[in-house]
Parts: sequence; structure tokens; C-alpha cells
Amino acid sequence: MAEILVVTWDGGGNVPPATGIARELLSRGHRVRFVGHRAQHRSLVDAGFEVAPSPRSRDFSGVQESSPVTMARTFSDRGLARDVIAALDARPADLVVVDCLLMGVLEAVRAHGTPYVVLEHLYDASYRSLLRGPIGLGMRLHGLRPGRALAGAAARLVASVPELDPSGERAGIEHVGPVVEWSPRVPGDPAVLVSLSTFAYPGMADCLQRLLDATAGLEARVVVTTGPVVDPASLRTAANHEVHRFVPHAELMPHMSLVVGHGGHSTTMRALAHDLPLVVMPMHPMVDQPVVGRSVARAGAGRVVPKAAPAKRVRPVIEDLLADGPHRAAAARLGEAVRARPGARRAADRVEDLVSHRRPGVPFGT
Repeated sequence: MAEILVVTWDGGGNVPPATGIARELLSRGHRVRFVGHRAQHRSLVDAGFEVAPSPRSRDFSGVQESSPVTMARTFSDRGLARDVIAALDARPADLVVVDCLLMGVLEAVRAHGTPYVVLEHLYDASYRSLLRGPIGLGMRLHGLRPGRALAGAAARLVASVPELDPSGERAGIEHVGPVVEWSPRVPGDPAVLVSLSTFAYPGMADCLQRLLDATAGLEARVVVTTGPVVDPASLRTAANHEVHRFVPHAELMPHMSLVVGHGGHSTTMRALAHDLPLVVMPMHPMVDQPVVGRSVARAGAGRVVPKAAPAKRVRPVIEDLLADGPHRAAAARLGEAVRARPGARRAADRVEDLVSHRRPGVPFGT
């Protein structure tokens, strides 16, 4: 039995890969603890996980809008890093699994000497782009050296598929596969799932309203999940709309014909796992959503529409992808690739391999 510490942050789509892998490790008899932002402690405990305290971490919540400066400070947070080291000193771990964006934590764990794995919950190409961009610059201005922290990792596990990741297969990373649940599709009448981010991006309520306007009167059932940021009561709806704050997508997607989303990696991979084409409306140009949307469009499994697109421009795109066509075969091909790499199981296998082959007192890679 191994002792594993998982470090995450309150960002939305980055959390399910971490919790999915942790749940798989728990099912195999390992001891797993989390360290994260205080705002997510309750949800982690409610999900059945042990959570170590994080009194020094910055106050951060994914349901509040945050500037790039705030995000850079959050990812560089040495307070959260001190909480992680305190958890390790209180109860040593065999391995630490760290969210790839928490560079302050990665630097601290490297210096501490406990072996660690970097969990990339997005395309590796998107991750590299973020590190080269303003957020990465902000990390470096905070005195961090991302290259050094990544080079010291025992492994870099990418929870995605190389068929879509522009990086493809390359040395130094391992595509373990998306951490998503899926069930066989259930035949039925046409149905569309509309769901944007659980993270507070500017203008999301307006975007959801335009998507509702675009699907009003469509010859399909339209299920909308608003998430914690947008109040369902604030939206105008039509007779064919069902609007909920939250319904598990794993329950909905087997009944859907199309997904309209923001290009979040987790939602996109779950849709493809169900062979569903996508309409992608990215919420922010500086994150991975535009890259995800373009990759799906290049593969022929969907289309990208701008965030500011009016309803009259979005509706024909939705109608085209709701119909039969080559986009459904493309989505099915990608679905097969996603299902062939069960991310939670493969990541847990890799963690177990790293722990079992580590000789006490000998660093990884020697």
C-alpha cells in the first residue's frame, strides 16, 4: 500500500482528472490525501476524500472572476506550497501528484525531495503555450523556474489523447488518456446538451442566453446546465428548453445527439467518449479552449463559433451538426480513441509502477 498526496486547485475542469485518479488509487487499497484551496475542501470531503488543511493558501474560488494577474499569483502561491510541505512533514508520502499549473507547489516539492508526478489535465501543447504566455511570465516574475520543476518530475501524465493533442506523442510526456466516465448511447429523439464552464469567465450569462435563443424552437430537446456561476432563473427559455444548475453529464450524455460547450478539455473528452460531435464557443482566448475547439474542428467532429457570435449565426451551425453527416463518423473515431485510453486506470497503473520501482534514498531516473 502506497501513501499518495494529490494537490489541486479550485478551477473546475482540472479537478475531475485528479479526483478520478485518486478514486482509482483508493479502490486499489492505497492511502490518498488531498491538499487544495479552502473553497474546495467541502466538496472533496463530501466526495469521500481525506483533505489536509491549507491555512496558508491564497483565498481563491473558481466561481469568482479572476484576472490573469490573479491566476499567475494563484499558480505561484507559496502559501499553498508551504501547506503541501507541512502535510508531507506530518505524514510522508511515497509520491505527490501535482496539478501542472501549480508551479509554486512543484518547485517546493522538488526542493523537499519527495518524488512527484505532474498531472496535465489539458493538451500538452496547450500547457506549453500557457507557460510561454502571460501566465507563465507571471510565474517567472514570481521567481519560479517551470523548466526546472518539470525536469525534476518522475513523470508527466497527460490526461488526453495524442490524436487531438497538437504535441502528439513526444519524449518526456505520457498520454494516459482522459479521465472520463462513459456509458453506451441510448437511442431516442434528437437532444442537445448546452453547457459552459463552471469557472467564472466574463460574459458567460450573456453567452448562455444567446445559445438559448439560438436553440429556441429547435426540433430537439435542449438540456442546459448553467453551473454555479449563472442563475437559471436569470435566463429566458423556450418550450423545448430544460434548464438546470447542475445535472451530472455522465447521466445526460448517453441520451444526447450533440454537445454545445466552451471547449473545456474535460467536457469535450466526455462528449467524444460518447461519440458526440461538438459546437465549441470558447470563453477565453488565453486558456486552452480555442486550441481544443480547433483540434475538434480539424478532426471533422465539430465547429467553432466566436464568443460574440449572435444567435442567428449559431443556430445554422447547431442545425448542421445535429443532422447526420461525416461529423458523426469523425466523432465516433475520436470516441474510440478516448475509450481506448481509460485515463484513471492508466494513470493509477503508472503511479503504482513508479512507487514499486523506487529504491529508498535513490532519486527517480537513476
